[in-house]
Amino acid sequence: MKVFIIGVTGAVGGLLAQHLIDRGDEVSGLVRREQQRAELAARGIGARVGRLADISPEALASLLTGADAIVYTAGSNGGARDVTVAIDGEGVVTALDAASLAGVRRLVLVSVLPEAGRGQNLSADEEFYFAVKKLVDVTVSMSDLDWVILRPSLLTDDPATGTVALGPAQPHDEIPRADVAATLAEMLHEPRISRQILELTQGATPIAQAVRAARPRTGCGGF
Repeated sequence: MKVFIIGVTGAVGGLLAQHLIDRGDEVSGLVRREQQRAELAARGIGARVGRLADISPEALASLLTGADAIVYTAGSNGGARDVTVAIDGEGVVTALDAASLAGVRRLVLVSVLPEAGRGQNLSADEEFYFAVKKLVDVTVSMSDLDWVILRPSLLTDDPATGTVALGPAQPHDEIPRADVAATLAEMLHEPRISRQILELTQGATPIAQAVRAARPRTGCGGF
């Protein structure tokens, strides 16, 4: 599989890249500086230099040639509003448009649990961040792409556990970034997970098993 990661120099994006490389996948991504490109090239990642806040859908589409999937892990983490708009809002829209132009059908977006931070006296900028994330989730879910939205709990730098809780709704807790990256890698290789919003937190189910269980079930139902 050929995967293009937007946010490949971030914590989750970098861990995801390594998981995919270990599986034999081809990974590329977007970086801001030439030094970052050279560092990633040494790891076997074919990064391209460009600023997400400035790149056009057409320019981004030209970097996606041959990609099977795009993973969007970039985020502002609730900082200044102009950065939130550029990275968490307009950047995702640019990726959607670029995917359509390049003929890349699959897009996986790393979002955030809607109730994250509730009751913690969030600042106005943080409230704005959650509002933008929600609106972007809606935008992605209305696209005609083969999209998946993953909403993880509070991210930590704890060691991976290899087990998670994954489903349409999960309580807000916390989860190591390493487990989020491993879950993303597994989801990318499960094409039956499609056009779903899934929430992710720490749990007791092995990641591969949790991903298999999250696949839509088919069959007849009734009352």
